[in-house]
Amino acid sequence: MLGLQPRIVAKLAEQGITDPTPIQKKAIPYAMQGRDVMGLAQTGTGKTAAFGLPLIHTLMKMGVKPEAKSAHGLILAPTRELAKQISDNLKAYTNGTHLKIGLVVGGQSINVQIQRLLRGTDLLVATPGRLIDLIDRRAVRLDQTKFLVLDEADQMLDMGFIHALRRIAPLLSSERQTMLFSATMPKQMNELADAYLTDAVRVEAAPPGKPIEKINQGLHYVAQSEKTRLLIEYLDDHREEMALVFARTKHGSERLMKALVKAGYAAGSIHGNKSQGQRDRAIASFKTGELTVLVATDVAARGLDIPGVRHVYNYDLPNVPDNYVHRIGRTARAGASGRAVAFCSPDEMKELRDIEKTMKKAIPVIGGSAPAQYVEGKSGGRPGGKPGGGRRGGKPGGQGKSGGNAGGNRRRRNRRGGPKGKSAA
Repeated sequence: MLGLQPRIVAKLAEQGITDPTPIQKKAIPYAMQGRDVMGLAQTGTGKTAAFGLPLIHTLMKMGVKPEAKSAHGLILAPTRELAKQISDNLKAYTNGTHLKIGLVVGGQSINVQIQRLLRGTDLLVATPGRLIDLIDRRAVRLDQTKFLVLDEADQMLDMGFIHALRRIAPLLSSERQTMLFSATMPKQMNELADAYLTDAVRVEAAPPGKPIEKINQGLHYVAQSEKTRLLIEYLDDHREEMALVFARTKHGSERLMKALVKAGYAAGSIHGNKSQGQRDRAIASFKTGELTVLVATDVAARGLDIPGVRHVYNYDLPNVPDNYVHRIGRTARAGASGRAVAFCSPDEMKELRDIEKTMKKAIPVIGGSAPAQYVEGKSGGRPGGKPGGGRRGGKPGGQGKSGGNAGGNRRRRNRRGGPKGKSAA
């Protein structure tokens, strides 16, 4: 497959991975030639394997053991969840080989990480902040690091990690291969590419900023005070299916989780006020089905790869429009279908307009009514139903919930299903 070593191909086959995704088909051949690569692809399309497999292929051919505290390759990710996801995937690809995969993120014992780094690492996955801490303690050296990957580079820009990157990059070998992967293409991305990539080839598997086609999207207008009640009505339609709910704030996520538990749901939460151990346990329980609902802030918008997630709810619309695409990309993973429902209160109309502008399409209305000043024909408006009229929105293959801003009486919709498949993470 794509010229990868037979041992790697066999390991992928054991995991049910036999056919490369479009981004893998385009990126892996160039990466194996040692070219710098800028890869653009939607979330959930296999970017980790697109950069991870050629790195593993090259390191297995090198057969050189890393020196103490050093790393042959460095993969930077913006969040702990995403870093751990990448690490888990790489370990699955290299199981049974001599390659060592390291993970250093905040929220875990730095002393334990220092001890592990003493033995050297073939591929080190890190969040920028923790890596800087380890550099300051002289616990890691990067002068022999000849491979650098920046994953979800657009989010690194959003989170201000460019300053950390400016400090980390000069410490790496001057002769190195650099790959940059992202789901969106903000203007600053070209500046980042110009600064860190040399004669890079750009590969694109899907237009950046557009959600996966298999995701069935819907928009429900609702008053902020009615969102919890409406969410419970939606969740009641699929109590046995996994749902991921995004809220804007840490405190709001925790309050919502407790309300869902009180309503009888097996719910958990992950956000910035949780320790890394608590976050890891919640995600593990969600993966095993012990929890069926996980409430999260945007810390989970890019770090979760759970094929069983069939439903994503945007309880609050994100302030950064690109994050909507990443959030809903937590469903329809590995070839499966999925559904994403966004709740929009009158105070969130600006966020809605920004999201639809980014996607260059309107989200189909499946319930509620747009505020009067935003209905079609008014200033700044969009199609959204008559104010207070209980507009019923169309939805392919199912019946939309209806009602005014407060929700009203709603008819249950048909449960949505679809074939499940598997591809590289």
